[in-house]
Amino acid sequence: MSAEPTVLAEGEGREPAEPSKPPHASETRPAAKRPGWASLRPLVLRLHFYAGLLIAPFLLVAATTGLLYACSYQVERFVYADELRVPVAAAGQSELPLKRQVAAARKAHPEGTVSAVRPAPEEGATTRVLLSGVPGADPDRTLAVFVNPYTAEVRGALEQYGASGALPLRTWISELHRDLHLGEPGRLYSELAGSWLWVIAGGGLVLWFGRRRSRRKRRNTTGRSRTLSLHGAVGAWTAAGLFFLSATGLTWSTYAGQSVADLREAIGQTTPAVTAGVEPGAGPGAAGADEHSGHGAAGGAAGGPGGSADAVSGERAADVGLDAVLKSARGQGLSDPVEIVPPADASSAYVVKQVQRSWPEKQDSVAVHPANGQVTEVLRFDDYPVLAKLTRWGIDAHAGSLFGLVNQIALAALALGLILLIVWGYRMWWQRGRGSSFGRPMARGAWQDVPAYVLVPLMAAIAVLGYFVPLLGIPLAAFLAVDVVLGEVAYRRGRRTYA
Repeated sequence: MSAEPTVLAEGEGREPAEPSKPPHASETRPAAKRPGWASLRPLVLRLHFYAGLLIAPFLLVAATTGLLYACSYQVERFVYADELRVPVAAAGQSELPLKRQVAAARKAHPEGTVSAVRPAPEEGATTRVLLSGVPGADPDRTLAVFVNPYTAEVRGALEQYGASGALPLRTWISELHRDLHLGEPGRLYSELAGSWLWVIAGGGLVLWFGRRRSRRKRRNTTGRSRTLSLHGAVGAWTAAGLFFLSATGLTWSTYAGQSVADLREAIGQTTPAVTAGVEPGAGPGAAGADEHSGHGAAGGAAGGPGGSADAVSGERAADVGLDAVLKSARGQGLSDPVEIVPPADASSAYVVKQVQRSWPEKQDSVAVHPANGQVTEVLRFDDYPVLAKLTRWGIDAHAGSLFGLVNQIALAALALGLILLIVWGYRMWWQRGRGSSFGRPMARGAWQDVPAYVLVPLMAAIAVLGYFVPLLGIPLAAFLAVDVVLGEVAYRRGRRTYA
């Protein structure tokens, strides 16, 4: 957030206006260290000011695109209503077998390979048949063919991205928010914003409550004082949400996200996946004899070009087909919405997984032997490690799917609040430059006022944090270096300098 209860250059506690004559050099550095908060406040104030000033443009872009994404769910339902829903007259009829629905999709779109099937999750919704390897399509996406489950009518086809099932409009906005459509280099902007959001929010929050303790609330304020009051109040109310957005956003960023992934792997908290391997050549009576035989990589269940098309069409020998596989999964308690991933090769099983990311989340999955429809492995979301669950919930809440419309409204409110904080922060900066009565900001070199017993542990903590979150650590080191140099230059010239 650009400038939380920031106080982009808060007024109280600041040095008085510059004297008419430059102070003596000995006055530019206090003789004694100030204890506690009195010594830290100038440093927090300057960090909050500079971070808010320089990181705000990145945060403004992230907040604006995040606001668009929060609204994209409802817009997507309206724009793609023809593909997502069936005519009212058709709803309520008996659904056709999945085999017939997939055959209709393949007849309309014979290109590519069937990589997954998502049966209609509710009455009146369409079935999605997902095709990968479609000529001319983005290799990171699948072509979703929408089929009326009651008549096998193909309602349309659209590119789909990710497990959330995002269609072109939401995908475009999501990529704009994530990387500005610049690919991997563009992801640095969002990671920079996320890395600093919690720092600016936390610094502003501390400054705001310190200010409230030090002076009584002003009423009927005007000018910069009023802007500061609005900025601080909104920042205090939104701080918890901004902390959450920063933490969850960093979990899938380039550098900090990798640090989180490495930590989770080191402590055994990675997200598990159901084993999709089966014993090659196993006949109808062999399934379940050794349900852990032939374990392969979890990615083998993704459904690749080698045998998935045959398995789905029923041409593969002794394949029970989609409908029997779905029935087996239902027997294990997997309710809608689900996704069925065909076997990747002759030694793989079907994988059926729940894909609901709204509360309560449905993320159970099972492996089903293609020869006889027996369930060979079950993985429950309840059995996920704690950090895997927290990561799943955090990402889904950040994306606006965990609590549905309420979640999306909350995200939109946070994004709008952040935009207002940034605008008010820059306005305070402008107002201060036009003769504000609040005086000038703290002089450079504020870090020198901090006692060593506070400064040393603080710098050590910052160094460790900067290692794991480099887009926080590197800019922070640059800020301190510039502040030290400018403060030293000012000291040697015998005058106090300001931001």
